[in-house]
Amino acid sequence: MSASPHFIYHESPDHPGWMTWELNDPTRFNSLFGPFLLKVEGHMARVRMQPAHVHTNLSGRIHGGALLGFIDIALFAASRGFGLIEAGTAVTLDLSTQFIGAGSAESPLEAQVELLKETGRLLFLRGLIVQADSDERIAAFAGTIRKPSPKPSPIPSAIP
Repeated sequence: MSASPHFIYHESPDHPGWMTWELNDPTRFNSLFGPFLLKVEGHMARVRMQPAHVHTNLSGRIHGGALLGFIDIALFAASRGFGLIEAGTAVTLDLSTQFIGAGSAESPLEAQVELLKETGRLLFLRGLIVQADSDERIAAFAGTIRKPSPKPSPIPSAIP
């Protein structure tokens, strides 16, 4: 099990082969969507959430804003699953999304995230949001994450 001050990351007891990824602080934005399930299969990370009524629009389908929030969080969960970041100060630089279907709150949504390239400071990712039970495509996306800056070394005091 690996934990940081901000996130809980451990094997899911209810979903063999999957990890649980969630915030320690349930009062933060991400908690509106989680806990998340995460499974890395080669170059693909699968991030799942169980939508609820709060994620729907007036048509009873998943709200576009909820999908965007899930996609943004999935970029970070996938990057954690790939072992490229921990948590904390990484940021989203850009996110491009194409909505291609209507999502249902009746079954899990899955972000299928692929790492395209890693540089010294950046992660380039893309993927699809699908309805987990049918693989029906809901959205396509691409995003860039800036990895956390290294913490500077303390400057020794000139006064003894």
